[in-house]
Amino acid sequence: MNTLRKTLINTMALAVLITFTGPVIASPERGLEIAKERKARDEGWKDSIATMEMILKNAQGESSTRAMRLKSFEVDGDGDKGLTIFDQPRDVKGTAFLNHSHTLDADDQWLYLPALKRVKRISSRNKSGPFMGSEFAYEDLSSFELEKYSFNYLRNEAIEGVESYVLEQVPTDKNSGYTKQLVWLDQQYYRPIKVEFYDRKGALLKTLQFEDYKQYLNQYWRAHTMAMVNHQTGKSTLLTTSQLDFQTGLSEKDFEKNILKRVK
Repeated sequence: MNTLRKTLINTMALAVLITFTGPVIASPERGLEIAKERKARDEGWKDSIATMEMILKNAQGESSTRAMRLKSFEVDGDGDKGLTIFDQPRDVKGTAFLNHSHTLDADDQWLYLPALKRVKRISSRNKSGPFMGSEFAYEDLSSFELEKYSFNYLRNEAIEGVESYVLEQVPTDKNSGYTKQLVWLDQQYYRPIKVEFYDRKGALLKTLQFEDYKQYLNQYWRAHTMAMVNHQTGKSTLLTTSQLDFQTGLSEKDFEKNILKRVK
């Protein structure tokens, strides 16, 4: 009787422990399933043009502001294309960055520097470098593609009052500057709320927060505030969107390399 009683007590204690601690086994299958749903909910928008502001802040709190435009084009069967044009201040005016994301191959990226009047190709080995002195790396500007990562579902977690899935994304590209990313996606709309970036040594490098979401075309959600903080340097970059228009009539011709020197 005593042995049976002890067995029952131990079984009940284990059940209580499981109830309070929740699942502790990560699931790659569930992670991929959630990532696929995120991708599926953001397909069909075709193209967009955003008017944005970039605020760079150093560890001492000193800041500088840049005005920019971002043109985006959705590509069926491959990664999306993006063209970033800087309008202010004068020292960066006319600088343009063209990004052709790919699902399997390395992204094609070019930077036009008006002072030198030449187009510089960004090597895939340098994709972890800072974009225009910001805390965003060149690889951060790529579109979200399932083939770029292996996924792992870790847990459910409420963040800022929003029930979220927490996924681990491990880049498949050997030239990535990250060993992994932790992504918080809200469970209702599958929108990213927060991303933690871990460097090649596995230490926390940066955190990206998404805020001020607005819905477009009754389907597509876009964050109008994105704040990237570098925990190792104390620097930060704030991206805010003041205007965003979809299905403006852009075509692939607007994202060809030879257009960089003629952008306005």
